[in-house]
Amino acid sequence: MPEYVASRLSENNALFPDKIEINADHVVYYKGAIIGYKTTVINRKNIASVRVRKGLLFADIVIESTGGGTIVAKGFTRDDAREIVRLLM
Repeated sequence: MPEYVASRLSENNALFPDKIEINADHVVYYKGAIIGYKTTVINRKNIASVRVRKGLLFADIVIESTGGGTIVAKGFTRDDAREIVRLLM
């Protein structure tokens, strides 16, 4: 199961970087907090679109589901962002 962790140098990721895990059935997004983390799970069959928003140094991943939910994971390297999109499309 591939796991991608955002750079700690990117926006809002210094202490608790965003993380995305991809398996055959689900995409799991982790957003860390002082206590624990927030987890969002989207079934791969329910992914409506995957986009990359590129910045100067890092890229953000935007995953939208058919149910209207949206994940915005920030601060990934451009190579990781391309790989995530390739795996999900």
